[in-house]
Amino acid sequence: MAGSTLRDVARRAGVSIRTVSNVVNGSVPVSEELRTRVQAALDELDYRPNLVARNLRRGRSGMIALVVPELDVPYFAELAREVITATRAHGYVVMLDQTDGDGERERELLGRESRATMFDGLLLSPLTISAEELRSRTNRVPVVLLGEHIFNGSFHHVAIDNVAAAREATEHLLGLGRRRVAAIGDQPYSTGETAQLRTIGYRQALERAGLTVDEDLIVPTQRFHRHLGAQAMEHLLALPEPPDAVFCYNDLLAIGAMRAAARAGVRVPEDIAVVGVDGIQEGQYSSPSLTTVAPDKAQIARTAVGTLLAVIDGSAPPPTETKAPHQLLVRESTVGTGGAGS
Repeated sequence: MAGSTLRDVARRAGVSIRTVSNVVNGSVPVSEELRTRVQAALDELDYRPNLVARNLRRGRSGMIALVVPELDVPYFAELAREVITATRAHGYVVMLDQTDGDGERERELLGRESRATMFDGLLLSPLTISAEELRSRTNRVPVVLLGEHIFNGSFHHVAIDNVAAAREATEHLLGLGRRRVAAIGDQPYSTGETAQLRTIGYRQALERAGLTVDEDLIVPTQRFHRHLGAQAMEHLLALPEPPDAVFCYNDLLAIGAMRAAARAGVRVPEDIAVVGVDGIQEGQYSSPSLTTVAPDKAQIARTAVGTLLAVIDGSAPPPTETKAPHQLLVRESTVGTGGAGS
């Protein structure tokens, strides 16, 4: 029934308006029998809470912001979708913005009081801003951090274990009998922490296998973009002794690398196996389909949103570093069509 009120729901369920309010808001525990009865009435009457009025009563906007480096990077686009799904379940709306990895833009977003009044909390995936800059910001909007920028437990932070992810990807290649395993994507500078962690995992896998790390096989890239993966692969294929496998630090680099291999007449995976990180949908439909380490983006979103809402409500525990799960998805780029999975 369009336009149903709390009074209508209370009358249908045979309970007080306060009881209905408690069920809708989750503010006061009620018995399972009452909750079931009220929920049935809510569903029958198709009740929709007036979120604007509720947020005004609470002195809130009902919006949270998600700020990432690049919205046109598929990983961030897919993560944004999961964040929107997670926040919608709590009656919040998501504002999206991007920083282009620019430190000044990150500081501007954190320091503008006028912007702070527009949202109740911020999910931020920073690349350059330091922990000290975050602590000293004038804008006190609640923040939960995403991604692999290192903050040493100073803030609520949700990320995958990049060292473990890179190590597992490299070990997969070594397990296939590959011995000249290259790495594309290292970033040996202050804002390249994600890449540096993945380089550590790559090195660990080689060392555990008793192999010497050939520094010529580690190719840095300024960003994790397709064309840079292609350029890096061209460089590797021009070496006197090219690699027989490549661990790429994200799926876009891997897709670019596979394209460069195809142009050079090098077969994937027969001549060179390729694995990426991120688990983006594009990799599932590339040719060959891409083996990848896939973070659980839905879990990252649910954890980050739940933590941020707890910070907003003042019920969050002290800052914690939460590691989200990931899994290796084996596909054609490493095992061919016969052994590929999803």
